[in-house]
Amino acid sequence: MSTIRYGHANVDGLNIFYREAGTPDKPKLLLLHGFPSSGHMFRDLIPLLSDDFHIIAPDLPGFGQSDMPSRDQFTYSFDNIANVIDRFTEVVGFDRFAVYVFDYGAPTGFRLAVKHPERITGIISQNGNAYEEGLSDGWNPIRAYWQDPSAANREALRGFLAPESTRWQYTHGVSDEALVSPDGIALDNYYLSRKGADEVQLDLFLNYQSNIALYPTFQAYFRRHHPRFLAVWGKNDPFFLPPGAEAFKRDIPEAQVRFFDTGHFALETHAQEIAGVIREFFQD
Repeated sequence: MSTIRYGHANVDGLNIFYREAGTPDKPKLLLLHGFPSSGHMFRDLIPLLSDDFHIIAPDLPGFGQSDMPSRDQFTYSFDNIANVIDRFTEVVGFDRFAVYVFDYGAPTGFRLAVKHPERITGIISQNGNAYEEGLSDGWNPIRAYWQDPSAANREALRGFLAPESTRWQYTHGVSDEALVSPDGIALDNYYLSRKGADEVQLDLFLNYQSNIALYPTFQAYFRRHHPRFLAVWGKNDPFFLPPGAEAFKRDIPEAQVRFFDTGHFALETHAQEIAGVIREFFQD
């Protein structure tokens, strides 16, 4: 088990914070977090995989310890986030790598795969969706904002940014809440409470529809390139449903899908089990 190191990369003037573990002679693994989290969500997984991989887990722009430029300096869209992470991989020397995607990390990582299929050695999706059947009714308030981006519909989404909503995301569908550390919840709420962070996140809620528009593109990539693919899914996720995990096998028949009896943030309760499945998957 190697020590986790912490660094900052200058990506075209943006400071991108990252966690790193393992040695450069090992296969490369990029970890991409989701909303409203940061690379901190991988704190338990990284040590479990650091003997097998050279791991880097960046905080997406606007999240965690990475820069959160003002909205007049940076347009918060998933295209722009993916472009920053694309350049980040070049800055840190990740030329060929597997990518672990979760939530917002999925449309980010899938964009990288579509753009650079030759760089992707495998994909691990933890509740990272690419199929419409994976979207639950929990998206309905956000869908309403897509259909009518009015001030009232934007305001209605602020509840998703409230501290109790963060806690609910972490604990919904978990059989034993005592397994969920309060630290991740508290840290995410701290980041969400920063000046301007609410507007950044509301912008991304609106732009999320761009990801659904790209689902056919992502699926075409899966069919054409058949990346080595593993889905590890919290089956009680209130946002991304199990049919979304099973759907990957429609385009990648050899994909492996594993379900865990937990919620959205599956690593909070099942990091050991997920790490074991990943090691087994990449040993083949």
